[in-house]
Amino acid sequence: MHGRFIALEGGEGAGKSTQAKLLVDALEARGLKVQLTREPGGTPGAEAIRKLLLDPPGEGWGPQAEALLFAAARADHVARRIRPALERGEWVISDRFVDSSRAYQGSAGALGDTAITTLHEIGSGGLRPDLTILLQADDEQVAARLAARDGDNSDAIGSRNSAYHRAVAHAFRRYAEEDPKGFAVIDAGGDPETVHARIMDTLAPILEG
Repeated sequence: MHGRFIALEGGEGAGKSTQAKLLVDALEARGLKVQLTREPGGTPGAEAIRKLLLDPPGEGWGPQAEALLFAAARADHVARRIRPALERGEWVISDRFVDSSRAYQGSAGALGDTAITTLHEIGSGGLRPDLTILLQADDEQVAARLAARDGDNSDAIGSRNSAYHRAVAHAFRRYAEEDPKGFAVIDAGGDPETVHARIMDTLAPILEG
């Protein structure tokens, strides 16, 4: 039996990492074999690229170089971890996937969706999750979460200005509207357990199918 692939998406501070861990615990409690992973990262090669992206050398990367690095990290991640796990019948839960590149580099970075999806087709065969869970929280809650997580030490992408992050949020909303079957929009407001319950309700048809 082929496994299932679920990606969690959203802007900075939406709670993706917390919810990914809670989801993995819940799926394992049901007896499923589950891989928890993240982007950029998930394999030794992709984690090395992550360091270059989030703590860039010198003056940092331009949008084109940044998009290429993300695509390279994802290609390794898909080839060495995600596809093999799915072929073994395992579930894969990823904290971010290609829609982050579409939102951050394609939309906010102005490279355009076609460029990002073409890179994804070349590098990763156009792989899509079975479902993308888009977490959305209000600005106050996001700010509180970021302050608790990062303090004054945001990474190179998280520290970009508010206009950039508004463009990212707008792009995610647009993708969900354009692909309602591929996306589930989840209210990320409230405590982690409440948000987790919303996610499990959303996943019920897949779990029962």
